Amino acid sequence: MEKFVYLFHEGNGNMKGLLGGKGANLAEMTRIGLPVPYGFTITTQACNAFYEASKTIPTFVEVQTLEALTRLEEKMGKKLGDPKNPLLVSVRSGSVFSMPGMMDTILNLGMNDETVIGVAELTNNPRFAYDSYRRFIQMFSNVVLDIDTYYFEQLLEEIREEKGYSSDPEMSADDWKEVIIGYKGIVKKHKRKDFPQDPKEQLFLAIHAVFNSWNNQRAIVYRRLNKIADHLGTAVNIQSMVFGNMGNDSGTGVAFTRNPSTGEHVLYGEYLINAQGEDVVAGIRTPQPIATLKDEMPGVYKQFTDTCKRLEQHYEEMQDIEFTVEGGKLFILQTRNGKRTAQAAIRIAVEMVEEGIIDKKTALLRVDPEQLDQLLHRRIDDKFEKRVLAKGLPASPGAATGQVVFDADEAEQLNNDGKKVILVRPETTPDDIHGIVASQAILTSRGGMTSHAAVVARGMGKACICGCEALKIDLKAKQFTIGETVINYGDIITIDGSTGEIMLGEIPMIDPELSDEFQMLLAWADQERKLGVRANADNPEDAKKAFEFGAGGIGLCRTEHMFMDLKRIPIVQKMILAETYNERMEALNLLLPMQQGDFEGIFEAMQGLPVTIRLLDPPLHEFLPDKEELLVEVTKLQILDPQSPELKKKEQLLKKVRQLDEFNPMLGHRGCRLGMIYPEIYEMQAKAIFYAAAKLADKGIEVQPEIMIPLVGHVNELKDMRKLVIDAALLVQEETGKSFKYTIGTMIEIPRAALTADKIAEEADFFSFGTNDLTQTTFGYSRDDAEGKFLQAYIENKVLPDNPFAVLDQEGVGKLVETGVKLGRGTKPSLKTGICGEHGGEKSSIEFCYKTGLDYVSCSPYRVPLARLAAAQATIRHEQNKQEVFTTA
Repeated sequence: MEKFVYLFHEGNGNMKGLLGGKGANLAEMTRIGLPVPYGFTITTQACNAFYEASKTIPTFVEVQTLEALTRLEEKMGKKLGDPKNPLLVSVRSGSVFSMPGMMDTILNLGMNDETVIGVAELTNNPRFAYDSYRRFIQMFSNVVLDIDTYYFEQLLEEIREEKGYSSDPEMSADDWKEVIIGYKGIVKKHKRKDFPQDPKEQLFLAIHAVFNSWNNQRAIVYRRLNKIADHLGTAVNIQSMVFGNMGNDSGTGVAFTRNPSTGEHVLYGEYLINAQGEDVVAGIRTPQPIATLKDEMPGVYKQFTDTCKRLEQHYEEMQDIEFTVEGGKLFILQTRNGKRTAQAAIRIAVEMVEEGIIDKKTALLRVDPEQLDQLLHRRIDDKFEKRVLAKGLPASPGAATGQVVFDADEAEQLNNDGKKVILVRPETTPDDIHGIVASQAILTSRGGMTSHAAVVARGMGKACICGCEALKIDLKAKQFTIGETVINYGDIITIDGSTGEIMLGEIPMIDPELSDEFQMLLAWADQERKLGVRANADNPEDAKKAFEFGAGGIGLCRTEHMFMDLKRIPIVQKMILAETYNERMEALNLLLPMQQGDFEGIFEAMQGLPVTIRLLDPPLHEFLPDKEELLVEVTKLQILDPQSPELKKKEQLLKKVRQLDEFNPMLGHRGCRLGMIYPEIYEMQAKAIFYAAAKLADKGIEVQPEIMIPLVGHVNELKDMRKLVIDAALLVQEETGKSFKYTIGTMIEIPRAALTADKIAEEADFFSFGTNDLTQTTFGYSRDDAEGKFLQAYIENKVLPDNPFAVLDQEGVGKLVETGVKLGRGTKPSLKTGICGEHGGEKSSIEFCYKTGLDYVSCSPYRVPLARLAAAQATIRHEQNKQEVFTTA
């Protein structure tokens, strides 16, 4: 028969899938000879059998549980329900992955009206016995019988007040007896039956409750947030009780083998003398720092510190340990890998290498790349108690405080006056770029994690919250409301882009610190990784930041962002509104030196590293005023000042806006289609690149421009645009006498481009996969609409595993990437390939890029360290998997 119950000595630490994390650790500690209260584990498979049997414990599980109970009774020399020498046990959940506080626990099981007398006589401590019994009744009634704890707490409070006590330790044995009678009355009233006295009935009811708690609401939500599979189930751990509340030679506590906040190699934790575990949590008494245990119980402290060292050496990881001392004897109740801050994770990993506990590859795998974001941005001081008004999508990490503004021009103006501002908009557009630059942070009521505001903010390293639907913005009144709270223009707010939280007023911040350990870990990552890491940067400041963070070049420079400067917008609009070629050239000639200056700054910041420059991509109407706002202005002028010269100008502008207006701009006249119809625009940009390269050559800096043609769907588009760029290069070479090393490639962001990549590769030196648009065109989703309307519901209902704009859809979009790489290299084996969508900074997507054979990923400057670490982890895991396959074979 299949085994569903394991005594602790029958298991080991490698059986987490079957015994759960807690059960496997208890088994492992028993195996290596640590003082663990004895017990057994009912497996996760038994939990699945419970659900298959319509939430009933199968007979075979009952039989094996009773057999294990008999073995436990023999081991302990006590018996469950024996009035003279009773065995008392705890019943605890234990899932494969740690889910702290999500499922249920019952302590002191086995107590009833008879065994409580036996416990009182055995311990010579009636107060302890009756206190333990009332705790059991309360916990069992809440967890198993589903009676709200409130009723028990209310009764206890009434009895305390009646007797003039201020805390539980003042209660005597007789007082607890009175409480127990009251507690039983509560059970009788709510359940119409007596509190169960048979310990075996108590045991199976408790097991049923723990299995059932796998699907309680908080556990389901926790699993969804932490991407834990629903089918894993929970184990149940039955363990003989030890008591820390048996006098002054007893106690209980929790300790970490290193400081979980800083990573410092010192024992960190607290304990209470003469207390049970929940007393520490309940806050009834103030715990003592673990270091003072050395004075209270020197022998126990020495044994505990030795045990901590042994556990850390054994698990090769910082441990979080629960312990109890009963009558001067130490018991270890649980150990698990300790949760820690990003700063601590890095320090612990590096110091464990220096101490010889782990090697560098293990250290690199220990740090979650996503944690690095915490270290690169300002964050809210954890010591401060914050009052959260609302939550939106945490679109770009970091925290910021500033005055509320609702307009990009106001943001720029106030910033110039030395004020710190937060730009609040329903959503942002490219028109708002100058306001985003001027702001500390951005807050929108619409849009998702990859909306315009989110993408631009991440690129600049600014905090951003998007899609906060609780925000009701009134642009006319210059205010927004959240429930009953009204926030006006100029009011101070604080936002946390890492959590999506919005708070009123100014909140203390902690500045980012890049420790020596952080730099060392990234240096190790660079030694391991095979995948290049570049940055998306649109200006010299971002390029400089990317270089500082270790980027190996620029993977995407979006030239349209350079057009958004307030001084340039009138010239750009003049170019768009031009009726003739000559008028357009006049405007382009003014823009050319501006673009050249931008490129010079970026090339210089990157000090000779490759820079991929994407020629103009968005539709032209994005550079013009909003159609609806313009219509209102024209209508007002027609009524109030019909002879105004301004009216004629605005009517002409409105006419052009209407001409350029498109039903679906994402699929309209943009990208290379602009270059095909208005080749002079792309020609101006290409010349600006080559003039900049010539200027840098004069400074002794050799640049490597990679010129990228966006939105190519057919090889003929790339063929024409390639010729245009080559002609521009020849013209500048002839004019300056300088020769240039450059390449021409395309952004693969349309399914047809991926499917015909063999043809397109004939005209391309490189491919860069623009997975933001490739995801939109593959799914047929409009990104902002999808994220704002149905995508979250899809994820919650498990229609999709993740937001495909945040985590690369490897089955669909990924297949197109693989196809594009394979077909492209079939034509041109040396074809360079990279990815420059938002996915370039997401760890699982980076691993996919490595496996697919891409040469590099490109992400926002502030995600470069994350990408460097994730790329190293992908290489290490791949090598480990190859080694495992080789060993198995």
